[in-house]
Amino acid sequence: MKKFLLISILLAAFSFGAAAVAPDEDPDIKWAADLLKPGTQVPDFTLEDLSGRKVSLSDFRGQEVILVFWASWCPDCRAEVGDVRKMISAKGKRAVISISFDRDIETLREFVKENRLGGLQLFDPAGKKDSKVAADFHVRWIPSLYYIDPSGKVILSTVVSGKVLDAIGK
Repeated sequence: MKKFLLISILLAAFSFGAAAVAPDEDPDIKWAADLLKPGTQVPDFTLEDLSGRKVSLSDFRGQEVILVFWASWCPDCRAEVGDVRKMISAKGKRAVISISFDRDIETLREFVKENRLGGLQLFDPAGKKDSKVAADFHVRWIPSLYYIDPSGKVILSTVVSGKVLDAIGK
């Protein structure tokens, strides 16, 4: 009986170890590695919202900002819609700005409406690959998120919205 129990424990430990992901293989760590680091001054940009009004990131200087890069066609982004809604509803004095890499504004408008996404929705019709904003923020994977302090410096950069929710205390 003792031998069976010992073998079972060893097999369970081996299985767990084999299934664990090494930090250099963790996709969240891999894709977040190139994002702007905490303390980095963020670049300014100007994009249009869903009504065509031009909005600049510098318009929000003096406030904390949660900046979300996403697209309605992105499965990982769709999976995080609930967390994005939580960030928007828990924003307090923070601005929540979402930048979509959808190429069709009508598709984006429909998705935002169907999923009751609030906050400020900006449209970057260049798409992720060709976006100057994505390049400036080192966005290689979506969703990517930044938590920015009132002076415009990165507090946190990540590809996991739950980490931003933890950082803002919600």
